[in-house]
Amino acid sequence: MTTTAPTADRVSLERRVPPLGGFSLTYLGIELKRKLRGRRILLFIVAFPIVMFVIIGLPLRDQPLTATPVSQGGPSVAAYIMVSMAMYGAMMSATQTGAAIGIERAQGWSRQLRLTPLNPLVNVVVKTIAGMLLGLVAVVGTYITGAISGVQLTPAQWIATGLAGWLLASAVFTTLGLMMGYLVPGEGAAQITSLAIVLLSFLGGLFTPLSSMPDFVQVIARFTPVYGISQIARAPLTGAGVDPLWFVNTVVWLAIFVAGAAWAFRRDTKRV
Repeated sequence: MTTTAPTADRVSLERRVPPLGGFSLTYLGIELKRKLRGRRILLFIVAFPIVMFVIIGLPLRDQPLTATPVSQGGPSVAAYIMVSMAMYGAMMSATQTGAAIGIERAQGWSRQLRLTPLNPLVNVVVKTIAGMLLGLVAVVGTYITGAISGVQLTPAQWIATGLAGWLLASAVFTTLGLMMGYLVPGEGAAQITSLAIVLLSFLGGLFTPLSSMPDFVQVIARFTPVYGISQIARAPLTGAGVDPLWFVNTVVWLAIFVAGAAWAFRRDTKRV
């Protein structure tokens, strides 16, 4: 004769899904601390843009960018370089999100997380937010250095260039980093994305004005993911009209990287 324990005494073996899929400020804080402890990451994301601005941009703080002299309130070439370097820091921070996922996949940590109630998408969201916050540190640090060095902009120019460079670069290149993180395991994701960022920055006119490049490079630059973002972010400095194709460039590349990251994410989450 067999007996069945009362329903109230049974132990439920089902995993309870935590609120918001497991998202919490504590988890976000832990992820952000992990990033801040990485000296190599801080060197390339925070220190590198500042050092490059000091070396390249600072000597040009009195050289006008437009027809309006700096003494009369016009932007300087140093301001142009400051915005570019801040964007570079935000881009590098965004792609490190994918690099971190690639390393965790190689170590088996991602597989362990998928066996917990934590929603895999929440894990990606937390890493993305942490990467964006680190990118914000790079932007703010570069802008503070520029302000202390004598770069003069209107409040609207400070805010518009900073927000555009940070948000657009973070959105586009976080998705690129995620796609590479789910496609390439281990350190390979970080190496590939870092090399891609440097190459795209040169081709997209982030480090060198496109007007000084050969004609064929200028044509290629207009099709790179850096081009639209950099033109939008620096538009408040030049005073030139905004080309709708800049936004088309940004949206198209964002859609491509989002689709690629979603496909790679679904493929990876099937491996449990």
